[in-house]
Amino acid sequence: MGDYSKALSYYEKTLELQLKTLGPNHPSVATTFNNLGDVYSDMGDYSKALSYYEKTLELQLKTLGPNHPSVATTFNNLGMVYSDMGDYSKALSYYEQTLELELKTLGPNHPSVATTYNNLGMVYKSMGDYSKALSYYEQTLELELKTLGPNHPSVATTYGSLGMVYSDMCDYSKALRYYEKALGVMRKSLPATHPSINVCERAAADMSQKLMRRS
Repeated sequence: MGDYSKALSYYEKTLELQLKTLGPNHPSVATTFNNLGDVYSDMGDYSKALSYYEKTLELQLKTLGPNHPSVATTFNNLGMVYSDMGDYSKALSYYEQTLELELKTLGPNHPSVATTYNNLGMVYKSMGDYSKALSYYEQTLELELKTLGPNHPSVATTYGSLGMVYSDMCDYSKALRYYEKALGVMRKSLPATHPSINVCERAAADMSQKLMRRS
């Protein structure tokens, strides 16, 4: 908590000085609003996080226009807060706006687009809409393989996400297959003692046990 209070104090002093010297409509003010939103989001103070991200968005739209990549980042930040709050319909709305703007400004093969597909997949998984979750995770995977290559830790994470959806659907053989793919990439790309490997090994073992009980 001490670190958060120091960060808030620093950003509040920065904001005060920026407003005095640069005026309320300077892009740097939007950056500081965003930084304050980030701290409140990390603290779990979602109402204050939303307030600062909304101020960020308002100022970005005024100073940068509606088609700037920074606006997409703020849409994403708002989506993340609403997702953390469990307000999935608002989260989807902001993530969809993020995706639309990223496709327009960054193009379909940018790593940020893969991140947004992943975020949409996470929300649909949380809502129990597994077919849409799978669709978005598959798009995430396709783009990650194209932009990052097959042995990147992010690819392992997406294999794991697909495994979790199939596990939730009780399709344990497909879940196991994806967990094994995730482990294959993790063992190439992460240190042997990395905690993610242990988590994935346990998930794969759990799927194996469930399949044995069925046979």
